[in-house]
Amino acid sequence: MTCPDRTPRKRLLFVCIENANRSQMAEAFARMLGGEAVEAWSAGSRPSGSVNPRAIEAMAEIGYDLSTHRSLSLGEVPDIEWDFVATMGCGDACPAVRARKREDWRIPDPRGMGPEEFRKVRDQIRAQVQRAIDALV
Repeated sequence: MTCPDRTPRKRLLFVCIENANRSQMAEAFARMLGGEAVEAWSAGSRPSGSVNPRAIEAMAEIGYDLSTHRSLSLGEVPDIEWDFVATMGCGDACPAVRARKREDWRIPDPRGMGPEEFRKVRDQIRAQVQRAIDALV
């Protein structure tokens, strides 16, 4: 009997423009909530090159070290058919990525928000990621 080449883990990709806030937090939540059942990535259509320190701080508050992440472009993630892709706020700037399921999450960019509003966006992302994982796994 041969083992299949395809991993049973669900592959998720989260995309925003800069890959500095929303998509980074979504990737982190997918790793936290999905564990070994998922493989999570994030990328930006025009990556900033760094993760926003406020996103790092917001995730540290709930026990996740986002400081180890780096801002990636879509060209730096695997060229595969993803099980799930969520775009956040990039509209036409998000090129088509092959996906079995795709959603556009209308989550505001928290970059200029105060701490409480930033946390609300973080928590909204967590809820969306949990919903996506529940539907896939």
